[in-house]
Amino acid sequence: MDPRVARTRASLQNALLDLARERPLDAITVADIAAEAGVNRSSFYQHYADKDQLLADALESAVDDVSSRIIRSADPRDISEPPAELTTYLQHIAENADLYRLVLGEHGSLAVAAQLRTRVERIVGDAVREGAPSVFDGLPVDVVAASVTGSALGVITAWLARDPLPPIETATQWLWQALFGPLERPST
Repeated sequence: MDPRVARTRASLQNALLDLARERPLDAITVADIAAEAGVNRSSFYQHYADKDQLLADALESAVDDVSSRIIRSADPRDISEPPAELTTYLQHIAENADLYRLVLGEHGSLAVAAQLRTRVERIVGDAVREGAPSVFDGLPVDVVAASVTGSALGVITAWLARDPLPPIETATQWLWQALFGPLERPST
């Protein structure tokens, strides 16, 4: 991708996230996003058809950023502790909790949630192909990816539904235990 295009898209994504921390998504206009990003409205429409597409890309970029670091740092043979990058991603979610509640909640954007789910499934699928724990042997990659993604998004959604929001470290432990607790084998 052309570096200028990448910069403009990143600027628009960051502008939307920044504005969404200040006010509800419905109250944010394309003009607001363009002004915050330092571009004009026509530049917005050169890159995105609408606010939902921008939101989907912004959330996808966040998961892409952290997933590459998790995959590089995680050892699939040692699932005893969650990688620090998972806490970093949950920090991002906590900082944008209202936005994620909107997307993942029962009245959220199906298109945005579906794009996020699809991206996470691809990332998990790639990680499984690169060396998942042996308990997944014999399971189709797409089944494992769908299962892990569903569990992860389910835990995140349940965490975000709590009031007050439990600490990020608690959510990290919940998520890690939900994903890998069933894989722990009792010692003999």
